[in-house]
Amino acid sequence: MRSRFPVRLRLAALATALLALGPATGLTAQAAEPTIAVGTQYDTTHVYVTPGAMDAFVTSWEAVFGGHHTQKALVTVTPTPSRTYSELVLSPVGTLSVFDYQTPAPYPFGAERTGWLVKDLDRGVRKAEQAGAAVVVAPFDDPIGRDAVVQFPGGIDAQLYWHTTPPSYPALATVPENRLYVPAGSLHAFLRSYLRFTGGRVVSDDSRAPGAELGLPGSTYHRIRITGPFGDTAVLATDGHLPYPFGRELTGYQVDDLTATLARARTAGAQVLWGPQTAGGRDSALVQFPGGYLAELHDLRPGR
Repeated sequence: MRSRFPVRLRLAALATALLALGPATGLTAQAAEPTIAVGTQYDTTHVYVTPGAMDAFVTSWEAVFGGHHTQKALVTVTPTPSRTYSELVLSPVGTLSVFDYQTPAPYPFGAERTGWLVKDLDRGVRKAEQAGAAVVVAPFDDPIGRDAVVQFPGGIDAQLYWHTTPPSYPALATVPENRLYVPAGSLHAFLRSYLRFTGGRVVSDDSRAPGAELGLPGSTYHRIRITGPFGDTAVLATDGHLPYPFGRELTGYQVDDLTATLARARTAGAQVLWGPQTAGGRDSALVQFPGGYLAELHDLRPGR
């Protein structure tokens, strides 16, 4: 017998049912939409070094991972007056935008974790708003394009950028992992917004991930891993009771051999603040580079 419900009502009921399944199930379908992402090699971690430490940081990073950097330039990259040395580091494990501010950094700059190159900035901002993100810095011009800063539920800031002349960077050997610490109570809202904007999909969801990953052996926390057009993301939902230095790292980098990489890091002037530790299917460590940048490093062969 034919349904008495109009087609539009049946479709609305189906959409409601999908959303009721949970944020990851209902919103992963957004990945079918045309992406505004350009490529993972254009997703840059924003590194704010202590004043005067840019050269030491870049030298150390390239000694550990290889790659090369652009020429250092003194520029204004904010919509209000400021001056910073800016340099781009292109390494096989990820791209970094490095800033050495010579003036105080205007609010809220310094809180954004990443810069995402988008095909159309205005469209990107609209899409972020439609996904439930707030625009904390409205679009503005910079020396080579346009930018905006958006904030996802849970207090996660990201910068969207567009270049007047399209850049061309080499593909990455491994895709870095954006590490996002969110309050447990904001997890649902964050996932709905983040997945809808990024077009990502959940690849693992462990509500009892080993707390040893965060320096808390004998406990558990909720870890979700996501992949998509804007790269990989680890969402770490916690109660905020984190030992130092967890929560300070911005990005995780996959390496072939963690032991050898840590040896190179120490030789290059970096400090191993935690680890190596085997947990969650990987060997990992937290490393601080000259200038203060803190990163998670891991390989996928535990127990080496």
